[in-house]
Amino acid sequence: MWVGLDAVDWAALKHNYGSAEDVPGLLRRCAGPDPDDAEEAACDLLNLLFHQGGWVCSAASAALPFLLRLAATPEVTCRRTVMELVARLASEAEQVIERFLDPAWRPAWERALPEVLVLLGDPEPWIRRDAADVVGVCGSSGELTLPSLLQRWKAEDDPATRLDVILAIGQAVLRQPAGVHAAEVSDLLQGLLNAPEAQVRLAAVHALAPSRPGLLEQRLEMLLEAVRDPSVELWRHTAAMDSGTQGVQHRTAALFPGPCTDFALGLLKSHPAEEQRTGALAQAAGLLAQWRSPTSVFLPRVAARLNDPAGEARFRAAELLACLGPASAAHADEVAALIGDNAARTTRKQETVSEAALWALARMNDPRCLPGLIELVAGTRSGFASNSASYPATAGWHHAVLPSLPEVLRGLADHVERLLPVVCDQLGTTTDQQVINRFCQVLAGWGPAAKAAVPQLLSLMEDDRNWDGAALAIAAIGPAGNGARELLLARADAGGTHTELAAWAYWKVSGEPGPLLEALELAAAPGSIPRPALRKLADLGPHAARFADRIRAMTTDTDPWSRVEAAHALWATTGDTETAVPALMTAIQGLAKGNYLPVMLPAVRHLAQIGPAARPAAELLHAVPHQDLRLRSSGAWRGFTQDEDIRDAVDELLAAYG
Repeated sequence: MWVGLDAVDWAALKHNYGSAEDVPGLLRRCAGPDPDDAEEAACDLLNLLFHQGGWVCSAASAALPFLLRLAATPEVTCRRTVMELVARLASEAEQVIERFLDPAWRPAWERALPEVLVLLGDPEPWIRRDAADVVGVCGSSGELTLPSLLQRWKAEDDPATRLDVILAIGQAVLRQPAGVHAAEVSDLLQGLLNAPEAQVRLAAVHALAPSRPGLLEQRLEMLLEAVRDPSVELWRHTAAMDSGTQGVQHRTAALFPGPCTDFALGLLKSHPAEEQRTGALAQAAGLLAQWRSPTSVFLPRVAARLNDPAGEARFRAAELLACLGPASAAHADEVAALIGDNAARTTRKQETVSEAALWALARMNDPRCLPGLIELVAGTRSGFASNSASYPATAGWHHAVLPSLPEVLRGLADHVERLLPVVCDQLGTTTDQQVINRFCQVLAGWGPAAKAAVPQLLSLMEDDRNWDGAALAIAAIGPAGNGARELLLARADAGGTHTELAAWAYWKVSGEPGPLLEALELAAAPGSIPRPALRKLADLGPHAARFADRIRAMTTDTDPWSRVEAAHALWATTGDTETAVPALMTAIQGLAKGNYLPVMLPAVRHLAQIGPAARPAAELLHAVPHQDLRLRSSGAWRGFTQDEDIRDAVDELLAAYG
């Protein structure tokens, strides 16, 4: 097994953590007698040679033949983990750009392919499945792989392995649609569409759909029948999917090139299995996270799940209605009925159905959420997130999570009178700096409506650890925070790290620009103006006109955020639209094509402030309100609110121009 292992200069090769000199020892441990130690070594290799992907390292190319020898040896107990590593490397090699692919990989793979094909006939079904998966994801041509796959299909009697072989055949055909085996493969897959086994039919659709436009629509009822059949659990034993009901639902929905509305609606029909029902809600959420148009048809079906026997289904239904926010307000009474539902999820946070309902009502601006939220703010246990968190925007996928309580409260500015006392109580009793900062941010979000909190904020400013958060809140409250005037001026005059913030807050409460102008002169002295200072200059307006030349120079900055803030500051201080509008438009070009980045929101809002002079921007974005794709860069609930915010800003821009 180890012939040639010591001849490799492993120290000269690289893996994800540096020199590969540790690889030979790990390979040998994989063949050791202790199953636990062998598995640990295989997992270490998976981490070293693959980690999170993104490249194929030189150590992977050198290790490949030894990995396959391990996989072919029945006495090796970690064969499955080894095969998983081979599959990940083979797949990654077809996805990374050439400069991230070790030059030795392709020759190594060509030499290794015959050994992979031999594993298709291994006595163990799970090794045959893994081998089929590797053959499916690798880049080798169908001419080289299809004969072995077809031979395996004819001999295979294990139900799960048959599914993996079908998928591998489909992938091999995509790599070589024509050739000596084309007719045989076409006849095979076409025939399997009418196979007696529901999951074989489903596998055939997966194999054919990428090359057969219209097949999914033609076979929609068959797809739903297979995915909703109890036999769908067979996929849990495959290598290619290795998932239960929800995974199969997701992978099947992903075959559709656009919104798979009819498929998701079919999944939402009544079903006795809890996993089917919760999975259907997950698919509906994934669809609605990406597309806007299906909202009206899904709302009543999602709301119907508020009465589901399963707590997870009730939670997901309420959480999805929260994401849809104002659009789901017609179902507020049904949501409010769940306020006392304390069924908890099995997640680490153990979020409750009641908490999802409170979040949904808050998004609808329904005051029935207030008593429950007040109780949670004053209490110790909450399933709401402890901190603000972001999730990736993944096509067809939705993270069903709750925001933090401060994020919920910031959206309830219409109800400050009832919420303010409990927030002030928290600020007066807690010593947790993070909690204090988060609730100061809530007060800042409420702005002048939070003026009754000024005495509490003045008390917080006595402690330097709380000073920044309290000053930000005072600044947002504005003239009503005039009681902090002397404190702020003293801190502004004292110099140090708080000078600029103190001077800005002083400007906001007093309307006197002098201290802030002096502080900004110091901040801008070394060269380019820091981005926070640009925002304060914009806030000063014409008072800061003397900074115009330095601001104008930054409207061509390579950083889009600095460019946007500089363009806004230039317009606010000088009224210059000839420079500001083109600079702001550089940040929003992709928006017209359905691409969204967070910097686009302030850019559009600034353009809306400019008004008629922003005509070119209005013309560029005139079709945005009609785009079906959600405009988002984040997943989970934040993706929905990003879409709402940018569309509101575009509407404001179009109205300002009109």
